[in-house]
Amino acid sequence: MRLPIAITAGLLISLGLNAPVLSQVPTKIAQSIEIAANANAGQLKNNRRLWNQQNISNYRYTLTRSCFCTAEARGPVIVEVRNGVTTSVTSVATGQPVSADLFKEYDTVPKLFNVIKDAIARKASSLTVEYNPTLGYPTQINIDYNAQIADEELYLTVENFEVIQ
Repeated sequence: MRLPIAITAGLLISLGLNAPVLSQVPTKIAQSIEIAANANAGQLKNNRRLWNQQNISNYRYTLTRSCFCTAEARGPVIVEVRNGVTTSVTSVATGQPVSADLFKEYDTVPKLFNVIKDAIARKASSLTVEYNPTLGYPTQINIDYNAQIADEELYLTVENFEVIQ
C-alpha cells in the first residue's frame, strides 16, 4: 500500500517543481512572443536588404537540416545556384545528386529568408537566426513552431558559402 502513495507523492512533487512556469500570466507570454517577433522581423528586413545589395546570383553553400525527418532529407548537401536558380543539390557524403524536392524550400538564399518570414508570420514559439554580417544571408535558423509539440522543430545551418563565377 505504501508504494502507490510514494509514487503519487513523487509525481505531485515533480509537478510542483514546474509550477512557476505554469503560473506565468498568458498576457506576458504573448507580449514576449510579440517583442521577439518584432525583433526578428527587423533583423530579417535589414539582412534581406543587405543580401539584395550584394546582387549575388551565382553561389554555393553547404546546407544541413536537423529535423524529425529521413536521413536523406537532413544532408549535409551542397546547394549550387546560378542566375538565382538552383542548378544542383549534391550529397556531401557521396558526391551524388540528391532529390531536389527534399530541399526545395531551402535551396536558395531568398527561400531561406522566406522560411524565417513564415516562422514570424506563424508566430513560432521560438525563433533564433544568425546572419552573415557581411553578406546578410542566414547562417543558422532555429525554429520551434509550437513549444507544446515535440518533433516539429527545424534547424538549418548554412556553411561554406562562396560566390562562384
